[in-house]
Amino acid sequence: MASTHPRIAAPLPARAGLGLKAEHIDEILATRPDIGFFEIHAENYMGDGGPPHRRLEAIRALYPLSLHGVGLSIGSPRPLDKAHLARLAALAERYEPGLFSEHLAWSTHDQGFLNDLLPLPYTEETLAAACSHIDQTQETLGRRMLLENPSTYVLFAESTIPETEFLGEIARRTGCGLLLDVNNVAVCAANHDFDPLSYLDAFPLEHVGEIHLAGYAEAEDDAGHRLLIDAHDSPVRPGVWSLYDWVIARFGVAPTLIEWDNDAPDWATLHAEARRADRRLANTATRGLRHAV
Repeated sequence: MASTHPRIAAPLPARAGLGLKAEHIDEILATRPDIGFFEIHAENYMGDGGPPHRRLEAIRALYPLSLHGVGLSIGSPRPLDKAHLARLAALAERYEPGLFSEHLAWSTHDQGFLNDLLPLPYTEETLAAACSHIDQTQETLGRRMLLENPSTYVLFAESTIPETEFLGEIARRTGCGLLLDVNNVAVCAANHDFDPLSYLDAFPLEHVGEIHLAGYAEAEDDAGHRLLIDAHDSPVRPGVWSLYDWVIARFGVAPTLIEWDNDAPDWATLHAEARRADRRLANTATRGLRHAV
């Protein structure tokens, strides 16, 4: 339906985007680089005004935005925080992002927010709770959301549903889309000793609306076993690029975000990572593999 709204949301281009960093905004505004879109974390912009919003308004006048939440606590058994959801809805209305996404995780306890995205058991009970929260979120925002597959470091004995099946059932029941974080797949595969390609082969790719790529950190657990951490503090690793190539060869092109949130480099280095993804997307598009959700 046509609209004269100057901020009408449009689907993000099937190109690479980057997380918007405050230290890069002046250079971006001065040089207007060729980039598909920028992503912001919703919780960083929930104030009413001030310099952060003035600078974001200038970016939004030039580029599409993707809105990524980290505080809804979709997987919690407790009710969603209505005040937080209202702030999120106001932010989405203000900037009309092309996509909104959140995590399959919980991040609240009592009245407090935890500085982490914690895993949940995959049971019928948590499935029902997550679906209820996604229904509430989509109804409040008046838009379809995407749900991201998690990075995890423990598994629950109570889980009775495979993660890929759990995500697919959420999408089926709620109509939400999925955000496929390929780095999270690599992290979990190493931490839990499974084949990442088998996981991706079972993933409900037909519901994917965005892809995330990032770098991980390597550590050891208490038993001396290799442990990968979803750190977002380094370039995308070669193995993650290979998994990404596998995904887009089968799925087609989709908006792809490079996440480099910690120890962020200069703009030129960050932009070069996005161009690497753009080249892969362009090659896939040339071969005629396209996908729209």
